[in-house]
Amino acid sequence: MQKELIKIRDLYVEYKSSNGILGKNKTIYAVNGISLDIYKGEILAIAGESGCGKSTLAKAILKLETAKNGDICFENSNILKLDKKQVKEYRKKVQMIFQNPYASLNPKMKIIDTLKEPLKINTNLSEIEITKNIEEKIALVGLDKNCLNLYPHEFSGGQRQRIAIARALMLEPEFILADEPVSALDVSIQAQIINLLKDLKEKYNLTFLLITHDLSVIKFLADRIAIMYLGEIVEIGTNTEIFSNPKHPYTKALLSSAPQITKNNIDKLTLNGDLPSPSNPPLGCKFHTRCPFAMQKCHEQKPQEANLSDSHKVNCFLYNK
Repeated sequence: MQKELIKIRDLYVEYKSSNGILGKNKTIYAVNGISLDIYKGEILAIAGESGCGKSTLAKAILKLETAKNGDICFENSNILKLDKKQVKEYRKKVQMIFQNPYASLNPKMKIIDTLKEPLKINTNLSEIEITKNIEEKIALVGLDKNCLNLYPHEFSGGQRQRIAIARALMLEPEFILADEPVSALDVSIQAQIINLLKDLKEKYNLTFLLITHDLSVIKFLADRIAIMYLGEIVEIGTNTEIFSNPKHPYTKALLSSAPQITKNNIDKLTLNGDLPSPSNPPLGCKFHTRCPFAMQKCHEQKPQEANLSDSHKVNCFLYNK
């Protein structure tokens, strides 16, 4: 039986918008009652359009966003109730790989100083031990130790992302959140970074939450996939269940946008309209404004979760009995 590393229950995250296209002081309903388990040693991918709440969910797990309601338990401790000292200990165990390796590294710091920083702040290691640790991690991500005295601008995008991955590994975390880790890279480099992440997961039994728009990356890396729409999980299942037997109309529409990685027997769907504003989400099933199968009750009621198997679940009236 798989052991849960992270348990999320009835999580809500809301915030006020500043001046922008949504207007001033609009309430953004970013995460709406999500319940989700992340199992130790797996790669769970979150897929969905921009604006669906993926990054907000990730930030809530890292305590970079404040949850309005709900629980996020890491190894049975509710992180939303941790004090300042406990949060510091928690963040040793969870790390993040950011989307843009150009922006995530300090341009004024040599690589060795960037990698030293988390060890100096969070450990009592000697300089010799710190240097040894850094050289091990930089070799682990496929770079030579001679690069340590260089600055970020002296590296390619792929090399910068390898450095960012090395930094995420410095404190030997249990959980890594990877937010679009290859989208800012050239296609020729993406495969190298994807393979590196997969190798690290298998070598160290790491747990990953992967956020990406790229379904081909998800298909190669993810053990399970959660499909997110307007702050809610509408379908979750194993890699095979989602790519070979999708059930929710939104999942089918996402897969239809990438026909090169889906099978011919999957119903192809094209959506009309754009994602509704998260400041004014529809009542009932939030997808009904774009769904070709919407019924009257979809406008009025929220569908309950239907269990298609132990691992495959969908929130849709087409499967609610």
